[in-house]
Amino acid sequence: MNRRIIPYNPNLKQLARDLRNNSTLGEIILWKKLKGKQFFGYDFHRQKPLLEFIVDFYCAELNLVIEIDGYSHHNEDAYFKDIKKQKELEQYDLHFLRFTDQEIKTQMQNVLRAIEIYINDYEQHTPTPSQEGNGAT
Repeated sequence: MNRRIIPYNPNLKQLARDLRNNSTLGEIILWKKLKGKQFFGYDFHRQKPLLEFIVDFYCAELNLVIEIDGYSHHNEDAYFKDIKKQKELEQYDLHFLRFTDQEIKTQMQNVLRAIEIYINDYEQHTPTPSQEGNGAT
């Protein structure tokens, strides 16, 4: 499978680093479950610059972005910025899962299950490199 490299603005690297060092509680809690390839062996990154945006969590192997919407996402301005970010990144075949900060804190099993369901669906519908071109003849 050919993964597309998504360009990013290098000026966002320091901001992404700052965001990693000042994570919300929800981000910290979810990161403990995703880091180090411990969630089904997939490599997740946090506060990852993509295009002109920074996403909360990103897994290139799964074409997956996970966003955690906290209290700052409840105003109209933030909502429209989130929609713009999602629409632009979806043009790169990225898929979004969104959770609220409250869901992370109080319903972690449901959050992890939703990610697991995405992964299972992705694996069933995406051929591995060894399967590509192995159609019946």
